Amino acid sequence: MAKTYRTGGEDVHALLGIDLDVHPGELVMVMGPSGNGKTTLLNCLSGLDDIDAGTVSVDGVDLFAMSDADRTRHRARRMGFIFQAFNLIPVLSAAENVELPLLLTGASPTQARKRAADMLARVGLADRGGHRPGELSGGEQQRVTVARALVAEPALVWADEPTGALDSRTAAGVVDLLREVHAAGQALVVVTHDETLGRTGQRLVEVRDGRVVFDGAPDASATATAEVSA
Repeated sequence: MAKTYRTGGEDVHALLGIDLDVHPGELVMVMGPSGNGKTTLLNCLSGLDDIDAGTVSVDGVDLFAMSDADRTRHRARRMGFIFQAFNLIPVLSAAENVELPLLLTGASPTQARKRAADMLARVGLADRGGHRPGELSGGEQQRVTVARALVAEPALVWADEPTGALDSRTAAGVVDLLREVHAAGQALVVVTHDETLGRTGQRLVEVRDGRVVFDGAPDASATATAEVSA
């Protein structure tokens, strides 16, 4: 798989020859210096960004052989997303934000509202469903994003710096939630600068200059802390 951005008349090769498999129930941590392709990798693997060469298959289906509408529906059914910037819709309540993936897959409003309430309770926000994102703390907003990512019970969850905007105590709570998700059998791919978090997965993928330079057990990586966290 390859991805090139064209800016100012120049080609920027964001991803070069990426070959990566993620297996059901696997916890994969993606690390590497800033600007080296980690978020682009996640966006391309999930079908949020187009690719210039190669294929991306989820459940045996080539994402880029689908129409945009079919790809959106497939993401809603099979994938969940957790973003560092939360990406919550500010005019909707927490419950309404969590309902969205269900409504996209055809759930009735009544079903969506009940499942959203159950999921908010699971992440400790049973009494905050009626609040809009601007009325919630950063940690609460991130838990809403986790609830939204999980409410449709996706097989695969993508997380881009899920603790990057949080203080250490709040981040620890989000990490605990991610571990619960993995323990329940869902596959997670987590982009992170946090080396402590990065080394808690079953598998570590290191990305540099748009290439995968390491893919294996976290304790086998020889990357120095300072270099990974740069």
